[in-house]
Amino acid sequence: MTELPRFTLKETEIDAIAGAGGRIVVLVPESGQLDVAARRVNRLAKGALKRFVESEAFAKLEEGEAKDLAWPAGLEAEAVQVVRLSRRPSLEDARRAGAAIGKAAGEGPVLVLAGGAKRVDAVLLGAMLGAYDYVEMTSKAPKPQPEITVMVNKPDEIDGAVVQAMAEGVAFTRDLVNAPANVLTTTSFADRLKALEGDGLTVEVLEEDELEKLGMGCLLGVGIGSESPSKVVVMQWNGGGDEPPLALVGKGVVFDTGGISLKPAGGMEDMTMDMGGAGVVSGVMQLMKARKAKANVVGLVGLVENMPDGRAQRPGDIVKSMKGDTVEVINTDAEGRLVLADVMWYAQERFKPAAMVDFATLTGAIIVALGHDNAGVFSNDDSFAGAFLKAAAAEGEGAWRMPLGKSYAKLLKSRKADVKNVGTRWGGSITAAEFLRRFVKDETPWIHLDIAGVAQPAEAPALGPKGASGWGVLALNRLIADGYEG
Repeated sequence: MTELPRFTLKETEIDAIAGAGGRIVVLVPESGQLDVAARRVNRLAKGALKRFVESEAFAKLEEGEAKDLAWPAGLEAEAVQVVRLSRRPSLEDARRAGAAIGKAAGEGPVLVLAGGAKRVDAVLLGAMLGAYDYVEMTSKAPKPQPEITVMVNKPDEIDGAVVQAMAEGVAFTRDLVNAPANVLTTTSFADRLKALEGDGLTVEVLEEDELEKLGMGCLLGVGIGSESPSKVVVMQWNGGGDEPPLALVGKGVVFDTGGISLKPAGGMEDMTMDMGGAGVVSGVMQLMKARKAKANVVGLVGLVENMPDGRAQRPGDIVKSMKGDTVEVINTDAEGRLVLADVMWYAQERFKPAAMVDFATLTGAIIVALGHDNAGVFSNDDSFAGAFLKAAAAEGEGAWRMPLGKSYAKLLKSRKADVKNVGTRWGGSITAAEFLRRFVKDETPWIHLDIAGVAQPAEAPALGPKGASGWGVLALNRLIADGYEG
């Protein structure tokens, strides 16, 4: 996994500031009022800090933004980074401030003077995610990550282990989504997940012969044209006694050419991220293990590759799902819903979950509707959807409720089979959700998250470099903590 910064939490030591090397970070509110540690920095730097916070340059900084004072006189440090942040910031602003620290950090030490500020844990998480840099496929050796020392008045009030677990869960998801398809094959993906096993997390890999016996004709039809074998990986975390689990299901199309319904060449290289849903599920399961969550959670990912080949599934083919419904394949590029249909049904049959959430980079239509700021949220249960939306909002991960309805479902009516895999051009993300809804039992509260726009946004996300965002790991972690842990 991509190396993240190491960190230490310690009580504020004013006398250690003068000799600190590397970078010193001070948090200054809009008022410009300096706390005790910042006043010591200002005195050592011969008033340079106070002059800056009284300047127009500081006034122009937005909450969470930062500016460097390079080579300050009177200090060993090479720079003092001034971060504009209120004493009681929002979670989003605190993480953005941390990301500014992480993105600016070099290889040397970083001393963050947080004093009595609130949400220091959020600042620290933002710093770790901001420092993330995917270099696994370059010829350059990964640069050493900085050692971050956070000085606070009450370090015992911050759970550093949870911060570490959250950062590593997001980073694991980012690594998976960033990886190219010749490296992250269905087999190597399954191997990475199998390596998570232990300390209470069990990981089971179902191979093609087992999937055939289960009747997963929809999923197997997608991968039949690929040399990479289709698989389903089942991860179980049982930390909550005898309660039924929350089921998380992820679309894991490691590369999507569109199959016989071939995609245009322009932008097809981005289809390495079409396993983004499986990436989120994997990151959440790693996080459950790392923080020893007191909940029962099962994560299932369907791993396939959608390729054109002499054996590949054709438009017009009819396949049979594990549920027993037959599906007329109108467009082989609407493959993710076929994968999810079988895995969702299997999850309900085997685990009888308390609720189920599926994640998928499912439709371009959701990007047309919501852009890259929000995932589409579809649900058969208002209370469950509300709980997720609350969790996503609390974590600053954009999500927006979308409609479902019988009029959309009618667009999937087939003359030859029980259902078609696509409807008309209009409402494409909704008809995709309605297709999935067929494979949700009446008693199962369910959320479908279409993350096509947020898994790998067009611009760099707030808490990291351009590429995979890791969206969803933090929101699901909060949903589980708030709703499924005693």
